[in-house]
Amino acid sequence: MTLENSHVVLTPIDPATARRIIARDEREEDNWHPDYPFADELGPLRGLARSESADTPFTMYAIRLPRTRTAVGGIGFFGPPDESGLVEFGYGLIPAVRGQGLATAAVLLALEHAQHWGATRARADTDADNLASRRVLEKAGLREVGRNGSLVLFETPLG
Repeated sequence: MTLENSHVVLTPIDPATARRIIARDEREEDNWHPDYPFADELGPLRGLARSESADTPFTMYAIRLPRTRTAVGGIGFFGPPDESGLVEFGYGLIPAVRGQGLATAAVLLALEHAQHWGATRARADTDADNLASRRVLEKAGLREVGRNGSLVLFETPLG
């Protein structure tokens, strides 16, 4: 299911596509930016590539520019909501497109999607020294709820 707003398009990544992204086996319709995927996205992509199916709304999505549909980052859930309704997610963009509001737009769209599929709360973390990521989470309505070493933990109720 493709998700879209005026700032970003989120396209789901299935295990086969994750394997191709890791191998840089690009096809014409993929339209990956030369810097995509960025290093931090490779771990989650490897996890998805090992799975048999991603037939869930709580998967990884490529973050794409709306006009060109170029993949410039990723956002993903670390599984479906738990028994309390909490869903965890992570995201990132290639350096060339940071600072344009794309990450905030992607997070807001993904959280709206998560709520539609039953999540009642969302959680993310970021390094304490990553001020840009902290601002993205705050702009998307998440609030700092704690720290774990160098990580700052953020949460928000959905709905």
